[in-house]
Amino acid sequence: MTPFSAPYRYEARAWRTGVTLVAGVDEAGRGPLAGPVVAAAVVIASDRRIKGVADSKLLLPAERERLFQLIQERAVSVGVGVVDHETIDRINILQATRRAMAEALARLAVMPELIITDFVNLPALPCPQRNLVAGDRRCASVAAASIVAKVTRDRIMLEADRDFPAYGFARHKGYATPEHLAALDRHGPCPIHRRSFAGVWRQGELFVLEEDD
Repeated sequence: MTPFSAPYRYEARAWRTGVTLVAGVDEAGRGPLAGPVVAAAVVIASDRRIKGVADSKLLLPAERERLFQLIQERAVSVGVGVVDHETIDRINILQATRRAMAEALARLAVMPELIITDFVNLPALPCPQRNLVAGDRRCASVAAASIVAKVTRDRIMLEADRDFPAYGFARHKGYATPEHLAALDRHGPCPIHRRSFAGVWRQGELFVLEEDD
């Protein structure tokens, strides 16, 4: 196990009680000024544990890509939900995140018996849930979901970079970096910017945030 690997502690507790289908859920893209929020749900079997899964923020891009492929191959099921920038502006980022997580769970091929999230509480679930602070560092299934969500969203933003090359989306993925804020000052928002976010409508006046997921 690498120094950053998340443990299977919470899954193991459930497995010992006969609960076999534990879904970890996490998102990527709550903070950026552009693009969608993406959530993933991952169910891992007790006899097919995936080594090395960790909070996606702690992994280099090449390692995220490697683990993304491994998760797709070894997990019992993987679901992904994507909510676009227009919906984020309409219902706010928290509700959009919950919607993306619900979509990810709905796309699983199995019905979870327990859901573990990275702290976000989800309404109207058909099974128990546990909302862990720093869940992507403490729970392997949530860490696996963070990897799937991050890689999926990064690929979407690479596509956006080809459509809107003036903004540098391939480098900052929509986060409020100095480069991105400068591009907003020069060009104004493009069609995928989140108009409800202060960094977009105020452009360069927003305090610069570092990428955090």
